Amino acid sequence: MSETQRAEVETLAALLTAEQVADYFGIGRTTFFSMMNRDPDIAERYKRGKARVIGVIAQGLINKARAGDTASMIFFLKTQAGWRETTRIEHGLPEPDKIVPDGGSAADKLRDYLDVIAERKNAAEAYALTLESTTDGGVRITSPYDPPDDVAEEALLEGRG
Repeated sequence: MSETQRAEVETLAALLTAEQVADYFGIGRTTFFSMMNRDPDIAERYKRGKARVIGVIAQGLINKARAGDTASMIFFLKTQAGWRETTRIEHGLPEPDKIVPDGGSAADKLRDYLDVIAERKNAAEAYALTLESTTDGGVRITSPYDPPDDVAEEALLEGRG
């Protein structure tokens, strides 16, 4: 590879995958990977081009997060701080008092198991939180236990909240 082509590798790496860089130069993909394995300079230029664009994009993300962009904040925290959204699912058999006594048919037992599952699902939905975007770009978290806005506002005016 000429020096000009080596410089192009670094520039192209910011925008293209290694496979696309190989296609750009009109060489086979395995050939390009072999060239990177044989010539540390080519591999280093490819890595440097990737790192440079990642740094630029990351800086933009951080700037948006600092400016209060909620989606950027959440994305950053999920990818860099280990935050994650989880749903807790409990597995197990129904409580003994919910099971059909011995002698019940398999259909009765199955029906009872399905009823218990439905009860657990309904109970889980009752605890679900809702995230809403506010007009000022913030986030409002509500739960089924939050009073409606007019009730909450009335309680604040009356000094109950």
